[in-house]
Amino acid sequence: MIKHGLAFKLTRVILSCTAFIFLAAFGYTYLYSRDQLLRDTQVNAANLTLAAVNKIETTLNGIEKVPTYVARSLATQNLEDLPLQREMENFLSTNPEIFGSAVAFEPYAFDGKTLYYAPYIFRERNTLKRIALGSSQYDYFHLDWYQIPRELGRAVWSEPYFDEGGGNIPMATYSVPFYRYVDNRRTFTGVVTADISLDWLLDIVAKLIPEQTGYAFLVSRNGVFVIHPNKHYILRESVFSIAEALDNPELRRIGRHMTRGGEGFVSITRNYASQKIWIYYAPLPSLGWSMGIVFPDEILFAEIQRLNRVKLAIGAAGLSVLFFAIIFISGKVTRPLRVLAETTKEISRGNLDLDIPPTASQDEVGELTRSFRDMQTALKDYISDLAETTAAKERIESELKIAHTIQMSFLPKKFPPFPEKQEFEIFAALEPAREVGGDLYDFFLIDNEHLFFSIGDVSGKGVPAALFMAVTKTLIKGIGSSQGIQPSEILNAVNAELCIDNESCMFVTLFCGILNFRTGDLRFTNAGHNPPVLVPAEGAPRWLEVPPGLILGIMEDASYDTSLMTLKPGETLLLYTDGITEAMNEEKQLFSDAALLETVSSCQSSTLEELISSVLTSVRHFVGQEPQSDDITILALRYRGRP
Repeated sequence: MIKHGLAFKLTRVILSCTAFIFLAAFGYTYLYSRDQLLRDTQVNAANLTLAAVNKIETTLNGIEKVPTYVARSLATQNLEDLPLQREMENFLSTNPEIFGSAVAFEPYAFDGKTLYYAPYIFRERNTLKRIALGSSQYDYFHLDWYQIPRELGRAVWSEPYFDEGGGNIPMATYSVPFYRYVDNRRTFTGVVTADISLDWLLDIVAKLIPEQTGYAFLVSRNGVFVIHPNKHYILRESVFSIAEALDNPELRRIGRHMTRGGEGFVSITRNYASQKIWIYYAPLPSLGWSMGIVFPDEILFAEIQRLNRVKLAIGAAGLSVLFFAIIFISGKVTRPLRVLAETTKEISRGNLDLDIPPTASQDEVGELTRSFRDMQTALKDYISDLAETTAAKERIESELKIAHTIQMSFLPKKFPPFPEKQEFEIFAALEPAREVGGDLYDFFLIDNEHLFFSIGDVSGKGVPAALFMAVTKTLIKGIGSSQGIQPSEILNAVNAELCIDNESCMFVTLFCGILNFRTGDLRFTNAGHNPPVLVPAEGAPRWLEVPPGLILGIMEDASYDTSLMTLKPGETLLLYTDGITEAMNEEKQLFSDAALLETVSSCQSSTLEELISSVLTSVRHFVGQEPQSDDITILALRYRGRP
C-alpha cells in the first residue's frame, strides 16, 4: 500500500480546493457570459429584423396602393388600351420598387373580341418594356396570381415563383381583382398586378448581418425558401423538405411556427450543415412570409471560447506556480516532522531509551518535540506501572473464572436430571451478565413423589451478588429437603436467616414450588418474584396467579403464604428472571411481558429445550448489539402425568 506524506496530502488538498474554486468561477462566468451573449444577440437580431420588416412593409404598403388605385379606376373608366398602358408606365416610373405591372382581363372582357388581353409593362436594363401576356403557352387564367384573387374576391400576394414567359425572373405578385357592372350586375372583369423582384428583397436581407457572422433568409407562407445564401434552395426547397431529409422534428416544429406567423429565438442542434445554430425569426405580415437570421454556434461563441482558452492557460500557469510553492513550503515544514516520525517508530518498537533530537524551534514543531520527550518519560513510568497492574488484573480474572466455575457447579446442569421419572420433565438455562452473577435456580427430589424447584434473582451483580446467591441456594437446599414442609415455611426460614447481619441490605426475589408428580398437585409461594407463565396443552398461555410476598432479606418478621393448584397432563410452567422481560435494545425499549407471552405462544408445543432456546433467541434478536445488562435465567417444568 502506497503511503503519502503530509506534504503530498497538503499539496493535494490545497491544489484540489484551488482548482475547484477556479473551475467553479470559470464555469459561472462562462455560463453567465453565454447567457448574456444570447440575450444581446436576441435583442440585436430582433432590432435588425424589425428594421428590415418595417422597411419591407413600408415599401410593400406603397406598392399595394398602385394596383389598388388602378383597379378602382378600371371599375368606372372606359377601357382603352393606350391610356391604360401610359397610366401603368407612370406608376412604374414613380415607384422604382415595382418590377412590373399587368392588367389581365377575363376572356373577351376588354372588347368582346379578344380572348387574352393582359398588357404587361416591366423593367429591363433601366428601361420600361411592354409585352402582351396571354397565349396558349401562357394561359394566365390558370396561374395563381390570377386565379386566387378571382376565387377569393380580394387582393392577395402570391407565393414566390419564377415568371417564365413574363418578366423571366423570380418574383412575387400582388393581385387586386376589379369588377364592372354588366346589365346592372357586378361582374369580375380581371386583376391588376404589381410584381416585386426577389433580387430587391435579397439586397435588403443581405444587408441585415455580415456574412462572416451569419446569414438571413426568407420563407414563404408555405415554408419555401425565398431568400437563402444557398442558391439551390431558392424556390426549390422548403423548411419542411429539409427537416424531412434530415429527419429533424425540431426543425419541422420551428417551420410550422414560422409559417403560422410566429416569432422566436431558438437553437437547432442539427441543421442541414450538421452544426448547431441559433435562429431568430419574425413574420412579414403583408406577404405572410417569415424572415429569419441564423447565427452559427461556433461563430456566435467564438470570442467566449477564445477568452476561455486564455483563462484556462492562466489558471494552469497559476496552479503550476502554486504547486511548486506548496512543495517548497510543505517540505520545509514537514522535514522536522519526518525526523520525529522516524524517532517515534523506534520508540513504538520498545526502544524507550532512544534520544529525541533536540530542537530550538519555538513553533508547533518544537512544542511537539518537547511533548514527545515528555511522553517518552511518561511511557517508561506507565509501562512499569502497567506490568504490575496487568499481573494484578490477571490474578483477578483468574479468580473470577474460578468463581464462575464454582457458581455454575452449584446449579443443576445435567438434563434430563431424572431420566427414570416419566411423570415430568424439566429444563433450565442461566446466562450471567458478568463472570459471576446473582441469579439462581434449583430443583431436587424431596422423596419419590415430590419435586422441589425454585428460581431467584439477587439484587446487584458481580461477586457480592454471587456470594449472596450461594448463601440463598444453600439455605433453600438445606431447609427444602425436609419431607412434608410447605413452600411458605421454607421462605419464612430462609428470610429469617438472610436478615441476620445483612448490613449491606442485599435481598433476593424468589419463587419456589413443590410438585406432587403422582397427582399433579402443586404447592407454591412467591417472594416478590415475577409470576411464572402457565402454558396449557391447548389454549393461550397466561400468567400464574401467585400469592403476595415481600422480597427475602429485608424484614425478619415477613410471612409468606402457600397457594395450591393441580397441573393437568401436558401443562408447562415457565419460570424466569427479570433479565428476560427487562432486556433493553439500542432504543432503550424493554422486551416486555407481552413479547414473552407472544414468544411462548408461538412455540408452546415444542420441547422444553426448544421452548427455552426460542425465548433466548427472541431476546437476543430484540437486544441486537446492545450489551447484556442483567443476568438471564429461565426454567421450564412440564407435567406429563402418570404413564
